[in-house]
Amino acid sequence: MIISGANNLYNNRQAVDALNVFPVPDGDTGTNMSLTVAAMAKELSEKPTDSLTKAADMMSFATLRGARGNSGVILSQFFRGISKSLKGKTECGAKEFAEALSVGSVAAYKAVMKPTEGTILTVSREVCAGAAKAAEKTDDIASVVTAAVDCGNEALLKTPEMLPVLKQAGVVDAGGQGWMYVLEGALYYLTSGSIIESAQEPEIKTDQAQPKKAQESISTDDIKFKYCTEFLIEKYERGTEVDSFREAIAPKGDCMLVIDDDEIVKVHIHTNHPGFVLEEAVKLGEMINLKIDNMKHQHRSIIKEAESVPDNNPDSEPKAQVKSKKAQKAKAPKQPKKETEIKEYGFVAVCAGKGMTGILRDLGVDRVIEGGQTMNPSTDDILKAVKRIKAKTVFVFPNNKNIIMAANQAAELVEDKKMVVIPSRSVPQCVSAMIAFNAEKDAETNEKSMNKAIKSVGTGQVTFAVRDTEIEDVNIKKGDILGMVEGDITAVGKEADDVLEEIVNQLVDEDTEMITIYYGKDVRERKAETIAAKIEGKYADDEIEVSLKRGGQPLYYYIVSAE
Repeated sequence: MIISGANNLYNNRQAVDALNVFPVPDGDTGTNMSLTVAAMAKELSEKPTDSLTKAADMMSFATLRGARGNSGVILSQFFRGISKSLKGKTECGAKEFAEALSVGSVAAYKAVMKPTEGTILTVSREVCAGAAKAAEKTDDIASVVTAAVDCGNEALLKTPEMLPVLKQAGVVDAGGQGWMYVLEGALYYLTSGSIIESAQEPEIKTDQAQPKKAQESISTDDIKFKYCTEFLIEKYERGTEVDSFREAIAPKGDCMLVIDDDEIVKVHIHTNHPGFVLEEAVKLGEMINLKIDNMKHQHRSIIKEAESVPDNNPDSEPKAQVKSKKAQKAKAPKQPKKETEIKEYGFVAVCAGKGMTGILRDLGVDRVIEGGQTMNPSTDDILKAVKRIKAKTVFVFPNNKNIIMAANQAAELVEDKKMVVIPSRSVPQCVSAMIAFNAEKDAETNEKSMNKAIKSVGTGQVTFAVRDTEIEDVNIKKGDILGMVEGDITAVGKEADDVLEEIVNQLVDEDTEMITIYYGKDVRERKAETIAAKIEGKYADDEIEVSLKRGGQPLYYYIVSAE
């Protein structure tokens, strides 16, 4: 039942992504939620058990470590609560399942510092109410889940009335829709006896007119790179640099993520040339867990609402073990790990862009997890990075508001050292915190200093709109240039440089002493130098220093800070 629900969400992840009302290219609620539950489905599929307690433990373990982004972390808390409720039981009937849903909802609410109604939390609460009421009248679990789904869908349709931003965009809450896909997939199994296979678009009839409308509003032609390609590389030699691999595949697609973890490289890219990507990968090591999805095909299925053709692949998540003869011959024996002294402090940061990575490493960051926009690292990615640092205390900088919850969750799982999350929302905040660090001070003093430092940095970003929408009575068209200050859209224009000037003006106040501009991979150096010189001239009388740095970040033309 759980695997069927997870697969249903995974199959509909793009539809959930499309419900994100914020028009910047970070709309990845469906991706984060689906990858979180996909980790759980994989664990349950590969380790079948007839023990309810063992299955509950696996659900909790997999979702906790596989959680990505705020939506994924909240979803993991649902399953963590459900697992806690089922632990120690030998059977799960209607009443037990209704109670488990309730415990999961309470756990999810507790995970959010300021719960907002009109979100996945509201939907989950109504799901529990429906299940509890039905469980009082029947012992049939399918009837209880049917009642839960009905109440959940009814609550989902009301979310636009609770959150004006949803009403303006004409959509329901993305997280709530994702949770309903899980429950609908579970119900499908209970009523049919068949598991929804991964990578299909099953026909599950609901009355949700608004999500349907949002799906149909997206054009398949907007998908420039159609193959979502994901795999792991087991390096031939530990410590081999991956910069050349990253640079080779970058021009071949977008939404690229290459996470280097010394022995393992995690790769995600949307591309039209998966073969080229694989040829470059095999130069580094052996590929495992290979998965390639045709996103255009999946999206056409969503738009047409066509009944899916059954997939012959019995696995819950398509995968392939790729071990070429060439790769096997070239594989060198792993070198023994060198013992190093345990130092007092270590640092982990998340960012995207070669320039940004170099800046952070120059400041003393030990490990940089590549990610942020469009592809948030999981709790497990952060946990592994922390574990590999030989230090008593490790400071972690999420550098993105959508990664802070996953980082905090990782901190709960660290056992052999102290992990401290500095809740940075941008790389400039991380830079300021690293400068404020003092190796002669104790961990608590440094934590206070760095938290104070990130609050003194104003951050702006310049990106583009990925969809038409309306936010606070401002009409935004797809392709418009957006300027954001502290995460809020405060400027809309047609030219990136003009929008940059506008948000710099918003950031600067009488206390500003320095402006730092990080230009992205899609901005030419000469163009960046020209706008930086113009801004410097504008604030010359105020004696504000302007610094230009090559960030190389994707998706964001400029990231700017004012201190």
